[in-house]
Amino acid sequence: MSEPKDDIQFYKGFDASFLPEIREYPISFQDKNGQEKDMLSFLKESGVNLIRLRLWTGETNKHCGEEEVIAFAAECKAFGFKVLLDLHYSDTWADPGNQEIPGRWKTLSDAVLLDSVYQYTYRVTSIIKPEFIQIGNEINYGLMWPVGKYNNGGMMNKLLKKGCEAARNAKKDIGIVLHYAGMNGCISFFKQRIDAGIDFDIAAFSYYPYWHGTSLATVEATLGAIQLDLGKKAFVAELAYPFTLGWNDYTNNVIGLDSQLSPGFPATQEGQNKFIKEINIVCQRSKALGFCYWGGEWVAFKGDKATDGSTWENQALFGFDNTANQGLGAFK
Repeated sequence: MSEPKDDIQFYKGFDASFLPEIREYPISFQDKNGQEKDMLSFLKESGVNLIRLRLWTGETNKHCGEEEVIAFAAECKAFGFKVLLDLHYSDTWADPGNQEIPGRWKTLSDAVLLDSVYQYTYRVTSIIKPEFIQIGNEINYGLMWPVGKYNNGGMMNKLLKKGCEAARNAKKDIGIVLHYAGMNGCISFFKQRIDAGIDFDIAAFSYYPYWHGTSLATVEATLGAIQLDLGKKAFVAELAYPFTLGWNDYTNNVIGLDSQLSPGFPATQEGQNKFIKEINIVCQRSKALGFCYWGGEWVAFKGDKATDGSTWENQALFGFDNTANQGLGAFK
């Protein structure tokens, strides 16, 4: 089994994890004619067919916690979207530089931790019933540090095995995803997981050209190698590109320099749209499972004076006036 059995052959995804929080603020989104719509309606009309949602383990997390994600996943399913549940196995952000073990698991023995990972994964999978589940987020160097760090006596593989086993037992037809940041080293990373006997279906990687290089040929070659050399489905789990180098709040943005741009892709609506279209073409040509845009909803929703606002509003798929960008059309 490599993905849920349905009529979708190619997934055009959108990570909408910020949307429940954004809805708490008095902002609205509109099309180029000024017609206001809920963001999920925009996404559906634009050809998006998969919603990715991150889940943090903290018992006190209001946003990206269980209560919010369970409810929002059900709403997304009611809209007709497939759901990719992204388990961070952390109380906060997990990425190559941050993989903090959940607070309530910090003092557990290895045996009890492995059981806790199994029980947690089985429970949330059984409740949410996602079509896809991601066991860890950008786990280049392991997860749940320091216990699950990649060089800590094999615990990384043991934790991944437990998570994958739990997801499979909770929902037999689920597509299990492992996720790596970038392309450098990702083939050897996934091969090591295969050699360790970890049961997963989809090898996914993040692609941000300002961090991972500007060569779309390398993206295509990596997608091909995942399928031909490893026998796994390939998926671009995260990508984004700016439509401006400006900003709309007092929070520093991740990207804001000309030197961070890819040749041929200016920081304009046209450039953002072209980038997404090219990723779409590359993924379809290489027979990948699909791609997922990250941060498309992360506008400066806390206001233009916020110092704790968005670091990503110039890479969102809505402009500074919350009007849909041309880039939304690239999903069709």
